[in-house]
This record gives sequence, structure tokens and C-alpha cells, in this order.
Amino acid sequence: MTITPSLFLRRALLADAVASAGSGLLMVFGSNFLTGSLGLPTALLAAAGTFCLPYAAVVGWMGTRGRLPETLVWLVILGNAAWALASLGILAWLAPTALGYAFVIGQALVVGLFAELQYIGLRRPLAAPA
Repeated sequence: MTITPSLFLRRALLADAVASAGSGLLMVFGSNFLTGSLGLPTALLAAAGTFCLPYAAVVGWMGTRGRLPETLVWLVILGNAAWALASLGILAWLAPTALGYAFVIGQALVVGLFAELQYIGLRRPLAAPA
């Protein structure tokens, strides 16, 4: 089933894309520098950043479409929720610095917020024609 995304949903998707692209670039190109400050493995930062870049492209593309498969939107929502939970869960196996904790928890909260905003946008009906 396809949907016509509300402006709210499109904006939530585009904001997610911009944030994902920015953090992806930071983690890919700054992983060697960040690893010392954050106490997180370079390979983890680089892998997470590498995932974020194509994700940002797909979600950005979704934010510009007039019609979308509802399943694809749900995939993004559930993926964001899973990313947020996994980010917090990974702290049980890592020993980051205080800044590293703040970085991981902060990005988990932002990603969780995007999931919530996208869910709200999916449920928000389109404005009635005038």
C-alpha cells in the first residue's frame, strides 16, 4: 500500500537524512580522531558512519517523494527505534569516556526522536483540500 506522506512526515524524514549525513561524515572521516576523545573503537565509528551515509541518501529521497510505500516508512521507523536501543545496549560492552557516553546517549535520543516524529507523521492525516 502506498501513502501520500504529510508535510510533517516529509520534514521528519528530511531532518533525519541531514542529521544522518552529518553524523555519518563525522564518524567516517573523524573516526581516528574521535576514538581517543570518545573511547569508542575506530572500526565501530567508521562502520556506523559508513552505514549512515547511504541511509541518509535513501531517507532524503523518501522525504522528497509524493507517494511512498507505507512498509518502507515503517522500516525506517522501526530501524531508527532499533538503532536507538542498540546504541544504548552497546554501552554494556564498551567502556567509553564520559564524552563517549554523552555521544552515544545523545545520538540514541536523537534517533529515537526521529522514530517518534516519523511515527507521528505517518499517523497524521493530510490537510483537507480548501
